[in-house]
Amino acid sequence: MSRQKEKGGFRNPQNLPTRTCAACGRPFTWRRKWARDWDQVKFCSDRCRKGGAKA
Repeated sequence: MSRQKEKGGFRNPQNLPTRTCAACGRPFTWRRKWARDWDQVKFCSDRCRKGGAKA
C-alpha cells in the first residue's frame, strides 16, 4: 500500500464532496485546508464570506 493511502491523505478529484455557496449560490468543492471544519464551511471564498448570505 502506498504511503499516501495509509495516511488517508490522497483523494480522487472526482470524488471530492461539493457544496453550494450561501452567498453566491455557486458550487464549490472540498479543499484540504477545510478538512478539519468542512461541516462549518458555508462560503466559497473570503469575498462571499465578507458579503454574507445574500442569495
